[in-house]
Amino acid sequence: MNLTEQLTDVRNKFRSNQPEEIKEVMAKATTDLINSKIAEQSLNVGDQVPYFTLPNAVGKNINIQSLLEKGAVVISFYRGGWCPYCNLELRALQKSLPEIEAKGATLVAISPETPDNSLSTSEKNELTFEVLSDQGNQIAKQFGLVFTLPEELRPIYEQFGIDLPAYNGDETFELPIPATYIVAPDGKITHSFVNPDYTQRLDPTEIITAIKSITVNA
Repeated sequence: MNLTEQLTDVRNKFRSNQPEEIKEVMAKATTDLINSKIAEQSLNVGDQVPYFTLPNAVGKNINIQSLLEKGAVVISFYRGGWCPYCNLELRALQKSLPEIEAKGATLVAISPETPDNSLSTSEKNELTFEVLSDQGNQIAKQFGLVFTLPEELRPIYEQFGIDLPAYNGDETFELPIPATYIVAPDGKITHSFVNPDYTQRLDPTEIITAIKSITVNA
C-alpha cells in the first residue's frame, strides 16, 4: 500500500473502534479547523520561506539557509511522535529518502516536540534525515500553521495516553497542522500541501515529482 492507502486504513480502523460521542467531538474539531481557513492563511507557492535555525534530535543546530545552498529542501511539519498518521508519513518519507536525495534535495521534519521526544520519534521510526525540534511552534507560526487544541479534545487525548504538555514541554496545547513544503534553492516555495485534516498527507511520489520540476526549471 502507498502512504495514502495506509492512512485510510488506519483511519477506518480507528473510527470503527471508537464510541460515537468521541468520533463526533473529533470530527467537529476537524470541521471547525477547516472552517477557520487556517490553510488558506498559511504560506503557499510563491512565498519566500522564513530562514530559521532549529536543533535536531541530538541538539545540533540546523540552518535552513545552509541546506538551501546545497539544493532544494523538503520540509515536513508533523504533530508529534504520538500521532500514528505522523509516524506513517515519516516512515514513508524515510523509504523515499534515497530518491529524494538522488534528485539533489534535502529532507527535514519539524514538530513542536522537545529534542528528547524528537530523538525518540527518530529512533522509533529509524529515520536518517534531520528531525528538528520547534519548541513553542515559533517556526510553524511563521508558516501560519499553528492552532490550539480545543478544550473538548484534551480529555480525549488524555484518554488515549497523549500528554501534549509532556511531549512539547509547555502548557499551550498548540500544534501545527500537518504540512509539506518544497523549497527551491532561492528560498521560494514551489509546492505546498497544507491540510487541516490530520489524516491526510502528501504522498512521497508527489514530492519526488515536484522536486523533478525544480530541476527541470533550474
